Amino acid sequence: MAGLKLFTLNGNLPLAKKVAEEVGLPLSPASVKHFADGEIQIDLDDSVRGADVFVIQPVSAPVNENLMELLIMIDALRRASAHRINVVVPYYGYARADRKARSREPITAKLIANLLEMDGIDRFVAVDLHADQLQGFFDIPVDHLKAKNLFADYFASKHFGDNVVVVAPDHSGTKRARSLAELLHAPIAIIDKREEDTIGVIGDVKGKHAIIIDDIIDTGNSVVEAYGALKAAGVLDIYAAATHPVFSKGAAARLATLDLQEIVVTDTIEVAPENHLPNLVTLSVGKMLGQAIHLISTNQSIHSLFERKD
Repeated sequence: MAGLKLFTLNGNLPLAKKVAEEVGLPLSPASVKHFADGEIQIDLDDSVRGADVFVIQPVSAPVNENLMELLIMIDALRRASAHRINVVVPYYGYARADRKARSREPITAKLIANLLEMDGIDRFVAVDLHADQLQGFFDIPVDHLKAKNLFADYFASKHFGDNVVVVAPDHSGTKRARSLAELLHAPIAIIDKREEDTIGVIGDVKGKHAIIIDDIIDTGNSVVEAYGALKAAGVLDIYAAATHPVFSKGAAARLATLDLQEIVVTDTIEVAPENHLPNLVTLSVGKMLGQAIHLISTNQSIHSLFERKD
C-alpha cells in the first residue's frame, strides 16, 4: 500500500490509531496548531503527491473546531497534489438539521456536505448517519457503514434467549430498532409519546430484558423518558445503546440517576473522562473502518462489512 496514506486530526486520536493498526499503516505526520485567536494552521510533514489519502475526523465536540480542522486539512491535501482525498467521518455533526421543520430554517447538514465537496473530497465514509437519506446530499461516492452488527454480537453474547425486546425510543426510531431486533431474533416495542406529555409503550415488554437503541445519546432525555415508561410497564431490566455518545453537558449526570444495566456505545466519539460512567461499555468501530479503508483503497466491494458472521 505504498500509495495509501492515513491522517488524523484532533477529533478522535484513539480511534484513528485503532484504524491505522487494522490497515497496517502508521498515521502520517501532520501538525495542527491553534493560534491564540482561534485560527487553525495545518502543516503536512510528509509528501502526499499522487497518494490515496484517508483523513479520519469526527465532527463532534468541539463541533465547529473539528469541522474547520477537517476543511483546512482537505485544502492542504488538495494543494499538495494528493491523488484522491477520502474523508472518514465517524460522526457527522449537524446531521439532525437535515430538513426545514420551521419557516426560515437552514438545512445545515446539506451545507456541510456542500462545503466538503467544494473543498475537493472524492469520497465520504460515515458511520450510522442520523438519516439514511443524508447520503443523497452528496454528489460523490458515499459509504454508509452501520454499527448494528457490533451491537447484535454484543447483546447476543448475553444469551438472553427469547426473553429480550428491542425498544425504539420514539416512532422515528422504529426502523433502527427493527434492524437490530431481526439480528437478535427478537420482537420490538416503541415508546409512544403523546402530545399531552403522556408516555406509554407499544408492545409486550413485561418481564423482558429491554434494549433501548438509538443512533445518538445527546442530552440523555430520550433515554430517561424511555426508562420511566419501560419501568412502569414491568420490564425485567434495561440496557441503553447508541452508536454516537455525544453526551452533551448534563447527559452523564442524567444517565447516572437511572438503574440501567449498561449503556453501550461505540468509539465514533471519544468520551470525555468526566462522562465515563461505571456501567458504560464502549465497542470499537476501528476494525470495521480499517477494513473499509482497505477495501476502498483496493477497489473492492465493501458489501462484506454489512454481513453478520454467525
